[in-house]
Amino acid sequence: MTPDQMRDASLLELFRMEAEAQTQVLDAGLLVLERDPTHAGQLEACMRAAHSLKGAARIVGLDEGVNVAHVMEDLLVAAQEGSLRLQSDHVDALLQGSDALLRIGQVGLSAEQQAQLSEHVVAVVTRLQTVFGATVSSQAKVPTVPPPKPPAPSVEAPLPVTERSPTHEPAQDMNAEPANEGRGRVLRVSAQRLDHLLDMSGKSLVEFQRIKPLSESLARLKRMQATTRRALDGLREATLESSMDVQAQALLGESRGLLAECQQMLMQHMEAFDEFAWQGEKRTQALYDAALTSRMRPFADVLSGQVRMVRDLARSLGKQVRLEVEGDSTQVDRYVLERLESPLTHLLRNAVDHGIENPEQRINGGKAAEGSIRLSARHHAGMLVLELRDNGGGVDLERLKRSVRERKLSTPETIAQLSEEELLAFLFLPGFSMREQVTEVSGRGVGLDAVMHEIRQLRGSVRMQQQAGQGSVFIIEVPLTLSVVRSLVVEIGAEAYAIPLAHIERMVRLEQEQIVQLEGRQHFWHENRHVGLIAASQLLQKAVGNDQQDGIPVVLINDRDMLYGLTVERFVGERTLVVMPLDSRLGKVRDVSAGALLDDGTPVLILDVEDICSSIGKLLGSGNLQRVDSREKQARGRARKRVLVVDDSLTVRELERKLLLSRGYDVAVAVDGMDGWNMLRAESFDLLITDIDMPRMDGIELVSLVRRDSRLQSLPVMVVSYKDREEDRQRGLDAGADYYLAKASFHDEALLDAVQVLIGDAQE
Repeated sequence: MTPDQMRDASLLELFRMEAEAQTQVLDAGLLVLERDPTHAGQLEACMRAAHSLKGAARIVGLDEGVNVAHVMEDLLVAAQEGSLRLQSDHVDALLQGSDALLRIGQVGLSAEQQAQLSEHVVAVVTRLQTVFGATVSSQAKVPTVPPPKPPAPSVEAPLPVTERSPTHEPAQDMNAEPANEGRGRVLRVSAQRLDHLLDMSGKSLVEFQRIKPLSESLARLKRMQATTRRALDGLREATLESSMDVQAQALLGESRGLLAECQQMLMQHMEAFDEFAWQGEKRTQALYDAALTSRMRPFADVLSGQVRMVRDLARSLGKQVRLEVEGDSTQVDRYVLERLESPLTHLLRNAVDHGIENPEQRINGGKAAEGSIRLSARHHAGMLVLELRDNGGGVDLERLKRSVRERKLSTPETIAQLSEEELLAFLFLPGFSMREQVTEVSGRGVGLDAVMHEIRQLRGSVRMQQQAGQGSVFIIEVPLTLSVVRSLVVEIGAEAYAIPLAHIERMVRLEQEQIVQLEGRQHFWHENRHVGLIAASQLLQKAVGNDQQDGIPVVLINDRDMLYGLTVERFVGERTLVVMPLDSRLGKVRDVSAGALLDDGTPVLILDVEDICSSIGKLLGSGNLQRVDSREKQARGRARKRVLVVDDSLTVRELERKLLLSRGYDVAVAVDGMDGWNMLRAESFDLLITDIDMPRMDGIELVSLVRRDSRLQSLPVMVVSYKDREEDRQRGLDAGADYYLAKASFHDEALLDAVQVLIGDAQE
C-alpha cells in the first residue's frame, strides 16, 4: 500500500469513527422528535450532527456522504424554522439517511458491494427529496457516477448491515470518564491493555494479601520472645539464691540484655511493617478499583440500538410501543454489556411481538393504544439487576397448557396440577414456541432458551413473572463484572474449589437419618421436594478425604428447573475471588471455568456449574452413583456388615430391614431386581437377600447376573420367597443362591439365624 493509500485509509477510519458517534446522536434525537417534533434541543443536535458529517465527508472525499448529509441538514433546518413539521414518515427517511451515512463510512468493500452501496445512496437521497417534496430547498444533486472507491484490503468484507451494534462507542468518548468527573483529556486505550492492567492489578491485590500470614508470624515471634524473657527472669531469680559462678551469671545477664534489645528491635520493625502493610493494602486496592472502573461503562451503551429496534419492529407489526429506560447511567463491565446485547434484544423483540397487543385490542381492553416497555437497571449486592416490564396482555396460561400437552412434554394430569411458576418454566425450554406459524420475528422456537443460556454463561439468573391481561416482567441478575466472582469455597478431595454464589440455592448439613434411598439414588427432602444427592468427589474424580465435622455438608445448586445436592467435605467460607482465566492451550477443562488465588495464596479452581449439571446428568444415566455417606463408612473402618434387601413388597422389605437393624447390621433396600442390580454395581455389600417375583427384573435373573459378575460372584445370596415347592427351591439354588428361605415358614429367628450362618455377626 502506497503512502497516499495509507493516508486515505486512515482518513476513512477517522470518518467511520465519527459516523458511528454522530449517527448515534441522530438516531437518539430523531426518535425523540418523532414524539415531540418541536423539541428545539434535539432539532439543534440533529442538525449539527448532519452538518458535522457533511464536513467530514467532504474532507475525506466521500461525495455520496456529502449529498446525503446535505439533504438531511437542510430538512432539519426547515423543521427548526417551522416551515416543516416532522411526521413518522419524515423520521423514517431521516433514519434511512443516518444508516446510509454509517454504511458509507465502512472500508474494505468490493467493487460489487461499492456499486450496491451507490445504488442504495441514490435511493435514500431520492426518498428524502420525495418525502419532503417542495419543502426541500437543497441544491444537492443525486450522483450519476459512483465516487472513487476507497482502498480495499486483500480480504473482501461483506456489505455492512443497517442494524448497528449497541456496543459501538463514540470516537471522542473512548474510555472517557463520566462528565461529572472532570474535563480531562480523553485517551484511546485498547480493551486488551485494559484487561491486562486489570489482570496485573488483581494479581497484585491477591499477592499483597500474603502479607497477612507474615504479620501473624511476627506477632507469634513477639509472644515467643516475651515467654523467653519471662523464663530468663525466672531463671535469674532462681540463681540469685544459688551458688552459680560469676561467669554464668554474667552470661545470663548478657542473654537477658540481648533478648531485650531483640524485643525492642522487633517492636520497631513491627510498627514499620504494620504501617507498610496498611498503606500497601490501601494502594493495591485503590489500583485494582481504578483498573476495574476503567472497564466499566454506563448501561446506556447497550441501548443505543435497542430503542431504534423497538420502534422499527413495532411499526412493522402495526403496533405502537414506547421503550422507557431507567438507570441508564448504571456502571457495568464492558464485557458484561457486550454479552447482554443478545439476550436483551431477544426479550425486547419478545415483548413487542408477544407481549404488546395491537392498538385495537388495547383500546377494546380499556388500555391506551400505545403500549409501553420499561427497562430498569440498578446495582444490588454486587450484581446488576435488570427488570424488563411490559403492559401487554401477559401469557395465556390455558394456551400454554395446550402447547405443552400438544408437544407431549407432560401428561394431562400433571399439567393440570402445575403452578403458574412451573408452567412459565416451559417457555425457557429449547425449541419451545407458542406461535403456530413461523414469521420473520418468531415461531422458530429460538428465544427464551437462548436468553437463559446467555445469562447462565454470565453466571447470572433470569426468571419470569406475569399477570394475565396486565403484562409480564423478566428479572435478570448478572455480576457487575466477570473479573471478580463471589463464591463459596468448599473442600473436595482435600483440595479447595469455588462455586459461584449465583448458582447456589442453599447450603445445608444432613444427618444420615435424613437421607433416603430410592431406585438406586439417594435423596433428601427440601421444601417439599425430593433433591437428589451426588458426591462432588465422584464428579471431579477425587479421592474422598476425611471429614470430622458433624453432618454431611451439602451445596444445593440450581440449573433451570432442576435442583441437585452436591456433597462436599467442608465449607471453607464465602470469598470474593479475582478470576484468572485458564491457559488457552488447555482448551475447555471439564467442570472448570477459571482459576483464582485465596487470601493466603492457595490456588483454587472455580467450578463451571453448567458443566457440573451436565456431568451429573451423564452420571445419573450411567447408574453408577456412589453413596454420598461412603466416607462415613470408611471412617468407621467398615465396623458393621452391610446387607441389601430386594423386595417389591413394602411390608416384607420393612420387616426384614428392622429385624436386621435390631441385630446391628447396616441395611439398604431396593424396590425390585433392577433397582437392586444398580445398587450392587455402585456400592459394596456383604449379603444379598432377594425375593423372586418382582417387576422389571425377578430374583432369579438378579442372582444369575451376580454370579456372572467377576466382582460380585463371591457375594453370599439368600432367596426369601413365598414359593416353597422343592422345584422352586432347586431353581433358586441352581441360579446361584446360597440359602433359600420360604416366607410361608418365615419367622424372625429363622431369617437371623440364616444371616448369621452366611456372614456371621454384624460387627467385624
